[in-house]
Amino acid sequence: MVGGTNVTEAQEVEGSLKDAVREYALGLPGAWEDHPWGESAIKVGKKVFAFLGVPGTGFGMGVKLPESSGALLSMPFARPAGYGLGRSGWVEMTFAEDDADAPPLDLLLECVEESYRAVAPKTLVKELDARGG
Repeated sequence: MVGGTNVTEAQEVEGSLKDAVREYALGLPGAWEDHPWGESAIKVGKKVFAFLGVPGTGFGMGVKLPESSGALLSMPFARPAGYGLGRSGWVEMTFAEDDADAPPLDLLLECVEESYRAVAPKTLVKELDARGG
C-alpha cells in the first residue's frame, strides 16, 4: 500500500537515502541482509522482499508491490523488474539520491513495507502490526 505507513523510526535515521531504506528494512521483524551476486538483498526467512543494489554504487531498489505497482509504474523512476519478475508485481526503481525527481523517503519506506507484507509469514506481519507499523 502506498500511503499510510508509519515512518517515524526511519525518519530518525541519519545518512543517505539508501542507508535510511536499508536500516528501515532491517528493522522489520525477522529481516536480515544477504549478498547474492554481490547485491544487497533484504530477506525475511528465505524470501527476498527488497533488493538494494550493489554496496558502494548508486541507489537502486527492487520491491514486490502487489497492491501499488500500477500507481508506482506511472512514475518516471520506476519500471517493471527484469527477468520476468515484473509480471509478479516486482518494481525496480533507479534515481540519483540528489535528483530533484527522486521519490521522498516515506514513499520508499512504504514500498519496502508493502513488499515485506507480501512475502513475510503472517506471524511476523502480526508482530509488525502490534508495533504500530
